[in-house]
Amino acid sequence: MELAHTELDLRERRALEDMLHAKVPVNEIAAAIGRHRSTAYREIKRNGFDDDELPELNGYYGVTAQRTADARRARRRKLIRLDDLRAHVIAQLRIGWTPEQIAGRLGYDGQPIRVSHETIYAYVYRREGQSQELARYLPSRRKKRRPRYARRPRGQVFPPDRSIHQRPEHVKTRETFGDWEGDLMIFERANGTMNVASLVERKTRFAVLFRNNDRSSTHFMNKLMGVLEPLPQPARRSITFDRGFEFRACRKLQTSIGTESWFCDPQAPWQKGSVENLNKRARRFLARETQLAALSNRNMKAICDRLNGTPRKCLGWRIPTEALREEMTKLR
Repeated sequence: MELAHTELDLRERRALEDMLHAKVPVNEIAAAIGRHRSTAYREIKRNGFDDDELPELNGYYGVTAQRTADARRARRRKLIRLDDLRAHVIAQLRIGWTPEQIAGRLGYDGQPIRVSHETIYAYVYRREGQSQELARYLPSRRKKRRPRYARRPRGQVFPPDRSIHQRPEHVKTRETFGDWEGDLMIFERANGTMNVASLVERKTRFAVLFRNNDRSSTHFMNKLMGVLEPLPQPARRSITFDRGFEFRACRKLQTSIGTESWFCDPQAPWQKGSVENLNKRARRFLARETQLAALSNRNMKAICDRLNGTPRKCLGWRIPTEALREEMTKLR
């Protein structure tokens, strides 16, 4: 596996300086700091101090080398070096433009220097962009930006034969009982990885909410199987998700409890409109600032009971609990 390239940091440069002054051979220095010898030689050559007027001071100094390297990187980064370009990009971010839109319009907006949308993303997620909280202006924010070549192709995780377009017609028309939709409700960062999973049965609109302490796919699928497995097989025929990585372990459902999985198109949440509607109604009781750690199972059940005890026009003003009971009676 190819290792990612990383620049030397100040600690390594100070160690390099100390060993050079102690007359340690460069090969041994490289081994001591865990770098290839060519990296050490290149570092000394590129970032050493050299002054024709004061040749007696020439040499390698860790702090000076760090400043030289930082300055070189800054020259390569146009959004750090060019004040006018940076101000223009930030202004467009703040009015809601995406990095791709900003990069595509630079020529029309009279900017003599062009940058790619990847450069804008990199700046947003760097220390400078984080200090200005620029990520909050993006349509969807992440903890950090991953380069395009490092992203995992989702087509391998969500195969074409599991596309919502391959889903049987009877699921779409809500003719059969036992077809569900699933999603995760995300809360403020203070909750860490904790979230609430939301499920809704498409025909009866019966809702199930449960607290999920980890967004990993394996953990989520194990919790989901624990919720669905007590139901008879006809009551858990299938479930439709979006393409979030929380759902990538979907194959477990088929092999473990016989429940098929279907997936919406990318960025198409309306294709699972029932659970999106449920999330909207559940937010009345589970605001984003809710402290999930203090939310007991009894609290969650009370919220579910309230949602399932509310008359629905689409059910002829029956409540979801009544509709579910009727369908479950047919299975006996």
